[in-house]
Amino acid sequence: MGRRPARCYRYCKNKPYPKSRYCRGVPDPKIRIFDLGRKKAGVDEFPCTVHLISDEHEQISSEALEAARITANKYIVKMAGKDSFHMRVRVHPFHVTRMNKMLSCAGADRLQQGMRGAFGKPQGLVARVSIGQVLLSVRTKDSNKAVVTEALRRAKYKFPGRQKVLLSNKWGFTKLSREDYVAARQAGMLQPDGCYVKYLAEKGPLQAFFDRQERLAA
Repeated sequence: MGRRPARCYRYCKNKPYPKSRYCRGVPDPKIRIFDLGRKKAGVDEFPCTVHLISDEHEQISSEALEAARITANKYIVKMAGKDSFHMRVRVHPFHVTRMNKMLSCAGADRLQQGMRGAFGKPQGLVARVSIGQVLLSVRTKDSNKAVVTEALRRAKYKFPGRQKVLLSNKWGFTKLSREDYVAARQAGMLQPDGCYVKYLAEKGPLQAFFDRQERLAA
């Protein structure tokens, strides 16, 4: 018996039911890669960020997340190159869905139990998302803004319900707006840390302040 359509599990009706020592035998999620593109690009290289945001309170299957990831990645690589972006899937499928399997072969009437003991067996994983939650984020150069927007628009068709593509006012994946980032970077208040930044506070040990000044001077 095959997998049920995702429309059977679209709504968040029950409590979260993650994999645990009580819930065993859960199949692996279809999506295994959550970061792709140029993951090690510095924080200064990709200032532009575009988000795909959910507009519904629903459950999204791991198969749909994988399909959206492949679609967006394929379009950006084709139009802008494989080193022109860093994409991140922002939701993870942890909620286990169950199915009460019914026999459909000849003579099944004598064997199957109907709704007696109807607590099903694990059959897949879904991500529970709320309204306004970010599903996919892509950071890139300003010149690739249109390409990334179109890629996320295409990825929308892999999800049920309604989603929105939003251009962020933040610098890359950081929490700082573009104006604040530029001002703080010029003032020497930020230290790059992968695709994020560390904020160098003025409080703290005096020796740490002197060490920081030496690093900035170098």
